[in-house]
Amino acid sequence: MESLALKVTLRPANPADAAGIAACVCEAYVHYIERIGKQPGPMLENYDEVIRHSQVHVAIAAERVVGAIVLQVTGEGFYVDNVSVRPAVKGQGIGRLLLELAESEARRQGYESLYLATHERMTETRALYARAGYVEYDRRVVNGYPRVFFRKALAA
Repeated sequence: MESLALKVTLRPANPADAAGIAACVCEAYVHYIERIGKQPGPMLENYDEVIRHSQVHVAIAAERVVGAIVLQVTGEGFYVDNVSVRPAVKGQGIGRLLLELAESEARRQGYESLYLATHERMTETRALYARAGYVEYDRRVVNGYPRVFFRKALAA
């Protein structure tokens, strides 16, 4: 999959991508620290471990990780654990490409829907997910973070 505006390639992550993913995640989430009062959960992850234990894909432009998505299968279904895009390339469709990849993977693996969660104070991401067809279905505190859960049904 490629984006036409910015030459972006999506591919599965490999161990060599861990540092680039961590940098991308930190850039994408750092502005939320003041708003929520602590580092968002994705900033605390060890991406060597995440790559080993989750389905991780990266968006690469000019040989650099500019976006990443972490997918997992849980007891609730197919889960989008994290979507990150570097601020320098926001608005160029990379997040949309990553979410489309997640939907495609969920379908390929036999799921009729996928779900995700975001911090209740991350109002921009909540609006983005709603525009992308995700519907809020629950609110829970997870690891000390108040989270809003969304689900999207997938067309056959």
